[in-house]
Amino acid sequence: MTLAMPSPDRPPIVAVVAFDGISPFHLSVPCIVFGDDYSAGGLPRFDLRVCATAPGILRTTAGFTMNAPHGLEAIEAADIVIVPSWCDALQSPTDPLIDALRSAHARGAQMVGLCLGAFILAAAGILDGRPATTHWAWAERFARRYPAIRVDAAVLYVDDGDVLTSAGTAASLDCCLHLLRRRYGARAANYVARRLVVPPHRQGSQAQFVEQPVGIDARDERLSALLSWAQQNLGEPHSLDSLAERALMSRRTFTRRFKQATGTTVGAWLLGARLARAQHLLETTDDSVDSVAETAGFGSAVSLRQHFAQAFKTSPTAYRREFRGV
Repeated sequence: MTLAMPSPDRPPIVAVVAFDGISPFHLSVPCIVFGDDYSAGGLPRFDLRVCATAPGILRTTAGFTMNAPHGLEAIEAADIVIVPSWCDALQSPTDPLIDALRSAHARGAQMVGLCLGAFILAAAGILDGRPATTHWAWAERFARRYPAIRVDAAVLYVDDGDVLTSAGTAASLDCCLHLLRRRYGARAANYVARRLVVPPHRQGSQAQFVEQPVGIDARDERLSALLSWAQQNLGEPHSLDSLAERALMSRRTFTRRFKQATGTTVGAWLLGARLARAQHLLETTDDSVDSVAETAGFGSAVSLRQHFAQAFKTSPTAYRREFRGV
């Protein structure tokens, strides 16, 4: 499906679906990413519209109320539609909301289901036959209720082109930043991340549950220094054994501590870091694809193209053309 793109004479419209009993944090994630003015970082000014089935005053889980000024007509006009959560995964959405979501998807709007919001996209049939995720605590029930969906309970978010889904609240922020990055490039997304004081990019394949919730920097200076060095030297032929040796750890100890600290494997982390470096180089330099492949550590343009297509469903050349107009 081809995504509907806003005309150049108006800002992209982002409709965020609110509901009675919404968590203020869930609502704030898309609002702070798409609602603030980040024009200094190269982003357009989005036209953010918080909507509800019945516009007006809504209760929140924090004990205060909020006003949803728009009805479902906001979804009809939106370029991006975000369902940031839902009041109860077992509660079905209203027919008017389902109809509005289906219509938006059919005309090419970008659909995003954050956390339990994935249940609402599923109820509308938008996720049938697709990969998707949701909060790990509800993933098993999600899979049982919607067997046509290929549920991956282990990842932070799933990008399936015109539809994105994410795990819990923090992963929702990762997903929104990923959408910014995909549409407007690494520099713009990194600018927003710096403003929010959060990591600029976490691969969607990273695990939802990390055994050490405190960052690597605070828990393991040796491992933190190693990962910083590896990121600066991605062109070298790293392996599990070479990194373990550099960290002065046994293979077994290094594997265990790496998984505890990052929530993923060494191989997956290296691939994510190399893909992110390749994206940055394609967006910000005129280096050839062969040079990008060598600098990012893929070894050859063929290998870069294979991994790039698998991760982003496009080629390095098409990716550069999309973001740089060349």
